[in-house]
Amino acid sequence: MIVTVSRKAHFNAAHRLYRKDWSDEKNNQVFGKCSNPNFHGHNYELIVSVTGKINKETGYVIDMKDLKDIIKEEVEDAFDHKNLNIEVEAFKDLNPTAENIVVVIYNKIKPRLDSLLDLEVILYETPRNFVSYSGR
Repeated sequence: MIVTVSRKAHFNAAHRLYRKDWSDEKNNQVFGKCSNPNFHGHNYELIVSVTGKINKETGYVIDMKDLKDIIKEEVEDAFDHKNLNIEVEAFKDLNPTAENIVVVIYNKIKPRLDSLLDLEVILYETPRNFVSYSGR
């Protein structure tokens, strides 16, 4: 049997959407108020879903305590109450759009899982704007 288990998490972070190689005018044209040089923040919501076979011995796809710890270490500790552009190495040269953030989160979590498990990460930037990534 293949089952998907999911865990919700959240973090608060500031960011600025802009390209260093563009003028302020072009950044404002493309990213609007999200290009504010003084940054802006979001209360991000995260759903991490792991899919795989149920272990016959434990009855788990993955121990939810293990998944909780992975999310805390790889995402919450790394991103919560941070300025993504300045304080998170992954975004030094990568625009911290929701699309890029979800891929970075996926790439931080995936190596911590058994290789037979599939992963999907859904990131809500606002209650109505969200992105998902499953490695494709």
